[in-house]
Amino acid sequence: MPEWISAIILGVVEGLTEFIPVSSTGHLLLAKTALGLPPGFWDTFIVLIQLGAILGVVALYFRKLWDVATSLPVSQRSRHFVLSVLVAFLPGALAGALLHDLIKGVLFESPRLICWSLIIGGVVLLVIDRRAPPARENDAMALSLKTSLIIGLFQTLALIPGVSRSGGTIVGAMLMGVEKRAAAEFSFFLAMPTMAGAFVLDFWSSRGDIQGDRIGLLALGFLVSFIVGYAVVKFMLEIVGRAGFAPFGWWRIVVGAAGLVLLGSA
Repeated sequence: MPEWISAIILGVVEGLTEFIPVSSTGHLLLAKTALGLPPGFWDTFIVLIQLGAILGVVALYFRKLWDVATSLPVSQRSRHFVLSVLVAFLPGALAGALLHDLIKGVLFESPRLICWSLIIGGVVLLVIDRRAPPARENDAMALSLKTSLIIGLFQTLALIPGVSRSGGTIVGAMLMGVEKRAAAEFSFFLAMPTMAGAFVLDFWSSRGDIQGDRIGLLALGFLVSFIVGYAVVKFMLEIVGRAGFAPFGWWRIVVGAAGLVLLGSA
């Protein structure tokens, strides 16, 4: 299969899964394995194209983010929102920087770990969706700093491929009494600095592998993930509003189980 087709497939998978709690990295690594792509560049590709989907959220929420940026000097609400995102961002940033080599060198190459993480995370999501504490916070832009910190600590679990960054943050938020839609939106906002940081770290550490035609493949995957990610965000919020997170829990379980079956027959 031509590499450009693989780049498009991975870009679509990234855009579809980045903002729903099913683990985009887990799906991308399983897709990479299914496509027979070697480690090295393609592991870097998987991390770097995630920024494309994140920019889809920036585009979707641009007006709201612009209002925050321009009102920072005069608005306590805007300053609190930025601080809450920063507080949630720091635990994952520190853990990611410290464990980067372990994650890329060991955990990225364990498809069975990814499958089990998908299944276990799916069960957790189903349970939390039904038994989360009553919602006490309904505004993603006005969460308490304590709630933001707990969400950030849950995000560190996503360093294990298959756990899901959005899944971890949403579960943490719901356990802290954040309403489902607000939990999803805060996860979107937190994804922006988190994935931007991951992009910079991985791009710098893997810069020697990104040359020539590889840049074109990255650009293609980046563009596809941006377009698909932009479309998926609205769709996800509609599903959450109607059915909660249960559909995503079942999705995780089915994909993880199918992956284990395929790995067992390989």
